[in-house]
Amino acid sequence: MMGDMAGLEDVEQPRQRGGATAGRWIPSGKDEQALSALELFGNPTEAEVRLPSRPESASAARRITHSVVLRQWALSPQTAEHAVLLVSELVGNAVRHTGARVFGLRMLRRRGWIRIEVRDPSRGLPCLMPVREMDTSGRGLFLVDKLSDRWGVDLLPRGKTTWFEMRIADRQPP
Repeated sequence: MMGDMAGLEDVEQPRQRGGATAGRWIPSGKDEQALSALELFGNPTEAEVRLPSRPESASAARRITHSVVLRQWALSPQTAEHAVLLVSELVGNAVRHTGARVFGLRMLRRRGWIRIEVRDPSRGLPCLMPVREMDTSGRGLFLVDKLSDRWGVDLLPRGKTTWFEMRIADRQPP
């Protein structure tokens, strides 16, 4: 089921570093794109980041998420991979189904948990549908449900926030 993860083409898998010598981290092309996205849109750990509601914004949201989870929060590559996939699904839903001009991305960390939120101006609730093996679409919330520890929707006076939370092993960033 998880062998073919659509939407992760922009995410480079981290390489294990060998040897005992400490080296300076040199950003790869993908890291540089993530840093550019953070500079352009802002850091979602400090305040909500607003992105245009266009398909290409999913790529920016994935890069930002990957950079925050892996580099800023120093969490595991698997946590980063799952967070990126789930952000991609929530952003895809916001872009496809809400008619919004912009959506918001916010990332929070507290002891033992991370929470990632996507806010849009629609009050239409997402619906978790049954998924069959041959389905080619409609798997987004199914993946969110399976890979996150909790998820939900908070209705706002104007719109909603769809969020997911994942348990993490607490490690302090280096």
